[in-house]
Amino acid sequence: MAREFKRTDRVAEQLQRELAQIIQQEIKDPRLGMVTVCKVDLSRDLHYATVYVTFLGIEETKPATQLAVDILNDAVPFIRGSLGKRMRMRAVPHVKFLFDESISRGRDLSILISQARGTDSDEDLNSTEPSDLNTSTDED
Repeated sequence: MAREFKRTDRVAEQLQRELAQIIQQEIKDPRLGMVTVCKVDLSRDLHYATVYVTFLGIEETKPATQLAVDILNDAVPFIRGSLGKRMRMRAVPHVKFLFDESISRGRDLSILISQARGTDSDEDLNSTEPSDLNTSTDED
C-alpha cells in the first residue's frame, strides 16, 4: 500500500515549522520585520531546501525585500546549526531563501479584476438607459 505523503513532503513541513520558529525567536534583526515562511521546496535527496518567505513591516519594494532576503541568506550558517540541534536528520539541508512574490502578484490580479468589473458595471449602467416612454403630451 502506497503512503499518502512522501517523506520529502513531511520533512519539508517540519522544516517550515522549525525555520519559522528559529527566525522568529533567534534572529534579532530589526531590518527583517515579521517574516512568514510560506513554502519549503526540498530536493528528493533532502540536501537542498528552497525557502519562500514574505515580510510584514517592511516596504514591498525590490531593494527592501532583497535586503531582507540577503540578511536571511547571510544567517544561513546559524540557521543550519539551529536546525541541526532541533531536527534529527543525517544531513541538514543547505538552505536558500527567496522572496515569495505570489501574494503581491495575487493582490495585483485582484485589483485588476475589481477594476475590470467596475468598468463593466459602469458600461452596463450606461447601456441600459430607460427606453423612451410615451410621456409626451399631445396638445390637440
